[in-house]
Amino acid sequence: MSKNNIKTSGFCLAKRKELTGDDFYEIKQFDDMTVAVLCDGVGSAQEGAMAAKKVTQHIINNFKNIPRVWSIEKAMKEFITSINSILYAQSIHEYERAEYVTTVTVCVIKGNRLYGANAGDSRIYLLRDNKLNQLSYDHNEDGMANVLSNAVGISPSVEIYYFENNIQKDDKILMCSDGLYSLMSNDTLLKNIPNGAYKIVKKASFLVEDNLPDDTTAVILEVLEADQIEIMKNLNLEIPEKLKKGDIIDGYELTLSLIQNDRTWVCKKNNQEYVIKFAPYEAIENEEILDLYVKEAWNAKRLKAGFFPKTFIPKQRSARYYLMTKLDGINLKQYLKKRNLSIDEAINLAKTLISMSEYLLKFNLVHGDIKPENIIVMQRDGKRIFKIIDFGSITEIFSITNKAGTPSYLAPERFLGSAINEKTEIFSIGVTLYQALTGKFPYGEIEPFQNPTFGTAKRPQKLNNNIPSWLDTLILRAISAKEDLRYSNYSHMRFELEYPNKVKPFLSENTPLFERNPEQTYRIGFIISFIINCILLVYALK
Repeated sequence: MSKNNIKTSGFCLAKRKELTGDDFYEIKQFDDMTVAVLCDGVGSAQEGAMAAKKVTQHIINNFKNIPRVWSIEKAMKEFITSINSILYAQSIHEYERAEYVTTVTVCVIKGNRLYGANAGDSRIYLLRDNKLNQLSYDHNEDGMANVLSNAVGISPSVEIYYFENNIQKDDKILMCSDGLYSLMSNDTLLKNIPNGAYKIVKKASFLVEDNLPDDTTAVILEVLEADQIEIMKNLNLEIPEKLKKGDIIDGYELTLSLIQNDRTWVCKKNNQEYVIKFAPYEAIENEEILDLYVKEAWNAKRLKAGFFPKTFIPKQRSARYYLMTKLDGINLKQYLKKRNLSIDEAINLAKTLISMSEYLLKFNLVHGDIKPENIIVMQRDGKRIFKIIDFGSITEIFSITNKAGTPSYLAPERFLGSAINEKTEIFSIGVTLYQALTGKFPYGEIEPFQNPTFGTAKRPQKLNNNIPSWLDTLILRAISAKEDLRYSNYSHMRFELEYPNKVKPFLSENTPLFERNPEQTYRIGFIISFIINCILLVYALK
């Protein structure tokens, strides 16, 4: 499930007047998964607080690099078991008895599914339809609610209680230490969960006049929306192995294959032409490929703006595909083989790309592969207009796992593993504009798997003297190899596109001093000249 669909909060208060306690929690949201860990270090153990911190960080850090073939259940159990062994061994080495001891609760939300595990008596609750349900299991000695029968670090092995549940819109998950639920009845918890973690912990403190008998921690995960991608993924739809001209799928007749793999076609229905894109056949066996296609189809369905082709998914379909209106035009790469864009056309293209990028930003998305091949040039009312294609490259902003992009258009930091962001997208826009106006790449064409070096780009104005100085400057700033010299956000670049007279000169590190600061150059020259004249005068008077 997208992190945008999950609202998170967490808060911790130490007992009585103490400044720090033995509880520890952390929440980490990845592109499609939310992980929350809460630990209550056993107060009677000398290293309870340290154990709580180590367990939390161990689980969170391992989930960052979870092996793809592992299930969530396997990951949870492996991570808890491994840190239990580490802490128990450390206790025996340092104290000859168990002193690194803590409870642990873990919640993972992925798709429309909640995965949970616990060891000890910290709890996990689910609030749904105004009913509170405890999902975790308390590991206490029979008849002794305050005595743990199981926890991390207490013995060489640990007993892990594991569960799974479907989740839905408006569900709220509460994770808490015993310091919270020992002060609040289920009814009080139910009433206060919607207020968030901070307020529910402060409410508990208020009940005992801000003199908490135990460290008190709460983490609340709220499901804002169901995961539509997961719903689409679970539909029972066929993926055709082979497609050929003349095939009819749900009334759409395939007429022309557009891509060599025969997964994207021009089709016709009721004398209307469309473009139909099918899921790769490999998606039947490869869940990662299926996930990528479903995500692409979902983005195609929900992103409605004039710079994209109109897309739709029929409600009654028998196979995995989505449809787009057929655009009457050619891509910009083909167009540039015959001629460069005019200045006005390039400015229009720049504004289109910036508007598209700002629109995607509202969804916390970036295009990921801005380049001439993904831009369609069309004629409308005597003017050139541009449409952006390739929903498959669209990804979450700040993603570091996504490898979207084409080498010649990637910002230098992307080759070093940097996240996709506004600055990297602006670089791609700048390279596209440079190429559209000059027919060249600013740093040369970069091949896949190449480790490129970025020198100094030639001013586009020197390759095309029709380019006005302000646009020359704008492009140079957009393609700066130094990200701190590049536009920091779309709005800054858009402002300078709309107000050319406000564009300030772009001064790279390689710009000569005279161009960067002519006044200072004259001042330095005057001082040097004065000193030389003084020296000559002294020699002349000898």
